[in-house]
Amino acid sequence: MKKHLLSKSTFLRGLQCEKSLYLYKHYYELKDEVSTQQQAIFDQGTEVGLLAQELFPGGKDASPSSHFKMHEAVLKTREFLEEGETIIYEATFQYNGVLAALDILVKDEEGWKAYEVKSSTSVKEVNIPDAAVQYYTIVNSGIDLVDISIVHINNQYVKQGPIDIHQLFNIESVYDRVMALQPKIPLEVERLKNVVQKDTVPDIDIGPHCDKPYTCDFKGYCWQHIPEYSIFNISNLRVNKKFELYDQGILTLEEINLTQVTFGTHQHLQVEREQNGETHIEHDKIREFIKDLNYPLYHLDFETTGAAVPIYDNSKPYQQLPFQYSLHIEQEDGGIEHREFLAEADRDRDPRIGFIENLIKDLGTKGDILVYNQGFEEGKLKDLQKVFPRLDQEIDAIRKRLKDLMIPFKNKWYYTPEMKGSYSIKHVLPALVPELSYQDLEIQEGGAASTIFGQMVMGNFEGDNQKTREALKAYCKMDTWAMVEILKILKDLTYDRE
Repeated sequence: MKKHLLSKSTFLRGLQCEKSLYLYKHYYELKDEVSTQQQAIFDQGTEVGLLAQELFPGGKDASPSSHFKMHEAVLKTREFLEEGETIIYEATFQYNGVLAALDILVKDEEGWKAYEVKSSTSVKEVNIPDAAVQYYTIVNSGIDLVDISIVHINNQYVKQGPIDIHQLFNIESVYDRVMALQPKIPLEVERLKNVVQKDTVPDIDIGPHCDKPYTCDFKGYCWQHIPEYSIFNISNLRVNKKFELYDQGILTLEEINLTQVTFGTHQHLQVEREQNGETHIEHDKIREFIKDLNYPLYHLDFETTGAAVPIYDNSKPYQQLPFQYSLHIEQEDGGIEHREFLAEADRDRDPRIGFIENLIKDLGTKGDILVYNQGFEEGKLKDLQKVFPRLDQEIDAIRKRLKDLMIPFKNKWYYTPEMKGSYSIKHVLPALVPELSYQDLEIQEGGAASTIFGQMVMGNFEGDNQKTREALKAYCKMDTWAMVEILKILKDLTYDRE
């Protein structure tokens, strides 16, 4: 069997960027390293695909022995069809140099139907050319498809007892949209096959396409001429405007002429302070913020985890479930006490139970609760009120005591060039308290904490569980200690002005 030039995934890659396609085919080693979180997303997609097979039980699996032997899947599919099988998983077809594997192929009384499984919660625009090239390859291989559908997660499904497979998934036909694209598919196939067979890398500069519809995994290579801190870090600036600056040969904030470029107030401040190296402080507003705090102060941070397929009753797909908190309790005289909670990674025990019961006890009934990005913690507390109505009043009382330490930085009452346009605590802390750093921690950000705890729950974490639990605690503790130190800087500013 002649080797294919394009697969479904490389076809989509080529639609996004010809250079990305060429690099993938000829310079694969230049591809960015896959992060732990990204690999977890890939693994989750695989698990969702396998679970969706239960919608059509009893099928034959045409999967090859390895990803490098896709011809095996084509041969297996052909054999299953010749044997009269009506349900085939990973049915794989090759036509005109294009190879396409389909998650589920089914024949019922109406005829052959194709089902492609996605771990997303809706049909996305990028799914349509994906399905269109599958249809093109399958139909031209002799299978007369009467329908093609996307199977995706139903994010309104609430788990109660064993997973209800028919409630977990939605099936949405995309036949009409796929048929509308069919006249273009052969032309795109030929164009992209020609790209693959070129002798040189396509001369394509960086642009909005680097992140649309997906962040390209050759971005590290193509963007290596961009400084670590550049015009692309200007906060909340439209992508097109960033590339307008880039097309003018401007890479750094120092190169921007503020008399010729119009920015929003906060963006102007970021560029201006980068150019003059000065810190911007609105003392009066910070003083009012500090005066409005009521002691004892509870510096609080949550960590959450979620999965496409809900693990615990009374939870939805992808719902973020709190499993850990850190709490630094600060008295008005400066005394500080630390408390924390980390749930056991147990599929049979909902982490939210111990989380909220311990949190209510540790937060007491008086004093403000300081968080960083109040909307997140408040949203999780609202979710907990729905799940634990017996604790509704206690949780509501906690919500009413919340105050957001992010406000002075989000509103740019305090801004220094070291923040690089960001008001996230990961940028604010090193800017205000450079002696403190997340860099020395084994776990350095919330996405990693979420992924690791989820892996521990599922029993597929490959590290040392006890050591990693301590690392989770250390990370969460750093978040709330950072809040203590940041608040101290703000208080010192007000004292200096009195």
